[in-house]
Amino acid sequence: MIKIDRITKKFGRLTAVQDLCLEVARGEIFGVLGHNGSGKSTTIGMMLGQVWPTKGSVALCGHDVHRHRARALAKVGAIFEAPAFYDYLSGWRNLKILSSYSGRTPDARILEVLDWVGLSGREHATVRTYSHGMRARLAIAQALLPSPDLLILDEPSDGLDPEGIHEMRETIRRLHRELGLTIFLSSHLLHEVEQLCTRIAVLNRGHKVFEGALAQTRGSAGDNWIHLRTGDFELACRALSEAGMLLNHREGHLLQPAEGVSADQIVRHLVGHSLPVHEIMPHRPSLEEFYLTLMNPTSDPSTPNPQ
Repeated sequence: MIKIDRITKKFGRLTAVQDLCLEVARGEIFGVLGHNGSGKSTTIGMMLGQVWPTKGSVALCGHDVHRHRARALAKVGAIFEAPAFYDYLSGWRNLKILSSYSGRTPDARILEVLDWVGLSGREHATVRTYSHGMRARLAIAQALLPSPDLLILDEPSDGLDPEGIHEMRETIRRLHRELGLTIFLSSHLLHEVEQLCTRIAVLNRGHKVFEGALAQTRGSAGDNWIHLRTGDFELACRALSEAGMLLNHREGHLLQPAEGVSADQIVRHLVGHSLPVHEIMPHRPSLEEFYLTLMNPTSDPSTPNPQ
């Protein structure tokens, strides 16, 4: 559905994106992570034909965006940057006007997309009465009007409160599950990406520093580490070190056992030294830990750089 081949974008002396390659298969929910200025929005702008690449190419649905833009975007819906609506008009009227810019959309289709995003019953209320979350769902409705196969979302949960973030997450899941859409989203909300996506890419200053399955992020940053909750963590570490059972420890709850040392051996040793063990389990790092390691690879010398 998406093929980005070595695209670079320069604004004068500033390189916003450098030699980026990405491929997204049909049916995926693919997430792009990165801090402000990492190149996420520039990349989406090039995907939608609104930003011209300095070099490289982008193909959507099998068509080159910059050679055959109309064909490439025919089955693409998008929310890019802050969506704008007429506050004094209803959600229904906004969609009616916005859809007229690209061709007539039947009233039945407008009602259908409003139902998909959970705005049925509020479609005739003015947009000024909508919550921020309802406005975000109205933007999703606008993106669904052309019956897309691919949905591109730039920071879809940006600025939402916890309830709005939950509603947006469930809307995206439903669209993927029931309509079979391929979804490409950029975000800085790591927890949301962790719950929605199966594959991700991470950008840092215009460079791709990681691309892979979300499962890979859980395996690399925490290999061989064990979470331990005990009465006195420092005393437990000293006891294990003196017995040659410990390589390293950190953060007041993580242990890296010596080679061949199992969790049950650690428990027996600590209990034998009158140190209670309240909890012990393999450490599964969060996406946040993995992301921070990529942004600052020297922060945890035990973690390999996955680049």
